[in-house]
Amino acid sequence: MHILVAEDDELLANAVGDGLRDQDLVVDIVHDGASALDRCRRTEYDVLVLDRGLPLVHGDQVCRSLATGQSATKILMLTAAAEVADRVSGLERGADDYLPKPFVFAELVARVYALGRRSRTMVPPVLVRAGITLDPARHLVVRDGRQVLLTKKEFTVLEELLRANGAVVSAEELLERAWDEKADPFTNAVRVTMAGLRRKLAEPQVIETVPGVGYRIS
Repeated sequence: MHILVAEDDELLANAVGDGLRDQDLVVDIVHDGASALDRCRRTEYDVLVLDRGLPLVHGDQVCRSLATGQSATKILMLTAAAEVADRVSGLERGADDYLPKPFVFAELVARVYALGRRSRTMVPPVLVRAGITLDPARHLVVRDGRQVLLTKKEFTVLEELLRANGAVVSAEELLERAWDEKADPFTNAVRVTMAGLRRKLAEPQVIETVPGVGYRIS
């Protein structure tokens, strides 16, 4: 899952981000509402962990904008206001869940996973191309009747290539979708992951490198 944390308290934001990354989730962080809206317009996040009291654009407005724009991103709203009326207000603005501060981190993780499962109901159940079958719900890959065991990064990269339906996917796009904003754009992570993926898929090779452009499964 790809998570966006929008929290103006940088220490809290970094703590939440690091904790979610420890759960093998891909996490980006912003510290104001304007940046949150901009990121959500450019990237399809599974879950937005949204602080209500954000600067520049209030969390309520972020929530309302995403809800009226029919975004598929699920919203977990965080706030220091723990009154029932505040929770109801947040839900009415389009939040999918609500967690008052201070919170227990284990509960935050559980709620993020629950929302992530709901967001993935929009994902096509099975992707099939070039003899490869990928089932996102079961985290299962089969090639020509043989199950292929992949790491999480390899699985995500293969899923993105299959979703492209024959179009070229650049290394930059793969970095954005399978890694997070801390990833070095000059890293060889994509190339190393691609090599491992090709090896596990075995012959005949189906992942084509388009020099200077990216990768595709034609």
